[in-house]
Amino acid sequence: MKVLTIVGARPQFIKSAPVSRALAAAGLHEVLLHTGQHYDPNMSDVFFRELGLRRPDIDLGVGSASHAEQTAAMLVGIERAIVERQPDCVLVYGDTNSTLAGALAAAKLHVPVAHVEAGLRSFNRRMPEEVNRIVADHLSSLLFAPTPAACRNLRREGFAEGDIFQVGDVMYDSVLMFRHKARSASRILQDLLLAPKSYILATIHRAENTDRAETLLAIIKGLALAARQTPVIMPLHPRTRQALDRLPRLEGAGIKFLEPLGFLDMQRLEMEARVIATDSGGVQKEAFWHGVPCVTLRTETEWVELTEAGVNKLCNPTDSNAICELLLHGTFPPGAMNNLPDPGGASERIAAQLRARKPSPGAP
Repeated sequence: MKVLTIVGARPQFIKSAPVSRALAAAGLHEVLLHTGQHYDPNMSDVFFRELGLRRPDIDLGVGSASHAEQTAAMLVGIERAIVERQPDCVLVYGDTNSTLAGALAAAKLHVPVAHVEAGLRSFNRRMPEEVNRIVADHLSSLLFAPTPAACRNLRREGFAEGDIFQVGDVMYDSVLMFRHKARSASRILQDLLLAPKSYILATIHRAENTDRAETLLAIIKGLALAARQTPVIMPLHPRTRQALDRLPRLEGAGIKFLEPLGFLDMQRLEMEARVIATDSGGVQKEAFWHGVPCVTLRTETEWVELTEAGVNKLCNPTDSNAICELLLHGTFPPGAMNNLPDPGGASERIAAQLRARKPSPGAP
């Protein structure tokens, strides 16, 4: 069986590492297509090196553009790849424009789609990621859901039970695969002169937080308030860097801004943070797996299990004082970090399902 895997953004490189290994072990032929959605070396090349991913068979080099322009360019390239390579299945990850383009191009050509992280819902359709994940699910024949809640969402939306597979979380497979390497190889704590549990780690990249100046300013003010008592370390996504350059300077903010980090350095910082502030879905889960409390700077999350368990607290990103208060004084239930066990092995379950049956085409 030939599988065309579509990746394009940092989280997808990370998720695909254990899955690609599992596909090879199962004897499946994988063709790896990189859309180029993340094209900065610090957001792309470094992950291929650190995670031991082979270079993509196809690199579209799409780069940055509006949602419409970027997705349209991806559609053209992915359609051409499907016609030339004739895969039996197209595998897409998550909720990016690369996900949407891969699912749509495959469905139009009547090639079955398998969606990793199916069924996640924030129930906020103003988020482009929510639109992408919903459309990808409805175009897919194999829905690889990470959690029981994701499966329930799919059932409520009328998906056939035989197309839904609760496989676990491939991001957890990645964390397990590289945890020891991050501890041994990363020197980020030494380079930044940081002691374990002495700092707050912050990551902001979603458009609803970066593209509204007043929202981003409120987030930075909240982090700066917290930084008066606890150092704040903030690796910057290129979009966030550009948005910050448009804001008025905050003198003495006390936030240490970093260039984008590789996976190993980021994992090391997450492991040893006192608390993490983020708007990233992936970082929310990584914080949980590392046993670190998380404050999500959004009013909703697709990972509802974490908020229900108390290990993740939502915070309105426009409320600077609330951000500071939660980061410095938020309470997280003792032992809650152990409430959601995940045995790992999602990648092997996905490979086994793909090997066991050739999926029937999804919706046209």
